[in-house]
Amino acid sequence: MQAQPPSGISSASARALARKRRRRRVRRLTVVVSSFLAFCLLLVGGVYGYVLYRNGQIHHKHVAGLHYVPPSSPMNILLVGNNSRCALNGQQVAKFGSCSQVGGARSDVTMLLHLNPATRQASVLSLPRDLFLPIPGTNKQNRIDSALNQGPAQLVKTIEDDLGITINHFVELNFDTFQNVVATLGGVNMYFPVPVKDAYSQLNIPTAGCHHLNGFEALALVRARHMYYYKNGYWHYDPMGDLSRIKRDHEFLKVLAATVRKKGLSNLATVNALVGSVLPQLQVDANFSLSDMVHLALTYHSVNPSTIPTATLPIVIDSSFNYYYRGADYGAVVLPIQPLDQQVIDQFLGRSTPPGSSLSPSSITVSVLNGSGVYNQATDTAAQLQALGYHTVGVGNATVVGNPAETVIRYSPGQLKEAQNLASNISGEVSMVPMTTADGADLTLVTGTNFSIASPSSSQPSSSTSTSSAPPSSNSGASSQAVSNLASETTASHTSYPSFDPRGCTASGGPAPISAGS
Repeated sequence: MQAQPPSGISSASARALARKRRRRRVRRLTVVVSSFLAFCLLLVGGVYGYVLYRNGQIHHKHVAGLHYVPPSSPMNILLVGNNSRCALNGQQVAKFGSCSQVGGARSDVTMLLHLNPATRQASVLSLPRDLFLPIPGTNKQNRIDSALNQGPAQLVKTIEDDLGITINHFVELNFDTFQNVVATLGGVNMYFPVPVKDAYSQLNIPTAGCHHLNGFEALALVRARHMYYYKNGYWHYDPMGDLSRIKRDHEFLKVLAATVRKKGLSNLATVNALVGSVLPQLQVDANFSLSDMVHLALTYHSVNPSTIPTATLPIVIDSSFNYYYRGADYGAVVLPIQPLDQQVIDQFLGRSTPPGSSLSPSSITVSVLNGSGVYNQATDTAAQLQALGYHTVGVGNATVVGNPAETVIRYSPGQLKEAQNLASNISGEVSMVPMTTADGADLTLVTGTNFSIASPSSSQPSSSTSTSSAPPSSNSGASSQAVSNLASETTASHTSYPSFDPRGCTASGGPAPISAGS
């Protein structure tokens, strides 16, 4: 039944009144919708402006030699802790020294982060700072941390050319940034089983138990590689130096990441403070955009820091602490060791097949130079390579540059896989470098003091077919001990000592379990 207009109002007037009411309701709704849209635009504009502001704080630098991939692809990010004093303030200079007192820039910490989007998993591989490798383009060897002194591109090239690991992005932090992150979180709790100290890094933990570390104390811990620990009434020196420091750094970073997840991610103010403490001092490659970083953060936000596999590249320690190379004393250095290095790298990258394994040795030409001075070593080695199927094209002598001399595979441009193929058949202190080869060969093998060539019936090098001389006597200052960090464990022939590594604290102040793979 149709509604009747109110008494005294005609039907026409009632319809006009209804239309007026509808127009008022539409206007009110329009105002509400417009206000909401305006609020949304202001919010989006504010977020966009915030992103632009924060993006502008990041210091992008051109790093030659990187291989950019979209964030949805597997990637390797080179993480560098730069120990340069040139960016420190007055208070920090008093603690660490000035730019004029401690010149140059070195990669105090060199880590590789591998991200796999298929499994949404991450893994970390640390490179010892004293790893002695050929520095591409210099015709000599040096510690890997010194490569940063020639710029990040040289460090990238050294890792790619010598170790065969492709680098996609570069990230660099300094002392100040690290301390600010810890300070923003209000400090980090670490449990120390025994008192420890390091005069070089200024670490001093006088009692065992759970300690609350501020930014400076945390930095002193991750930099400590001259550690003393107190046991049975005496101070004992940690003979593993940088290797122990790397393991401590792995554990500390996991504790730090867990602290960020606990304190930071649910609090916008803390997140903003963390971002503000990191970005102004962050150095990244020019192609590493903020949108890429956000994409990675969203993809890997569920990764549990305590379960991230961590490893250290296996090395050989020169126990003399005085390594002479080209007549100069380089002090304590460590040398690469095959086949352990390649095994750890393949595990880190998730590779089931070693690189270069698809190549036939018969397709690779090799010249051999005697780089150790051992009688007839080049000729003997060439014969063994021929037995494996390689096409040897010449033998000769090279200058003996060190004792022990490192075995070096020189390869022509574009011949990295050929070099990796040859390296898979050699054990010992072996490295690779792009460099001019002899006799027009694809590869030149410069023999070192300690190495072995695989037997024809074996796919792995065998000590029974060693072409090396006997290990040098201890009085030559060149004796070595192999140290394998395979499967995240350190094994060595030195006297064992009780663990004094710090770890996270439980809620009750006790020691948390050491994280797997630390």
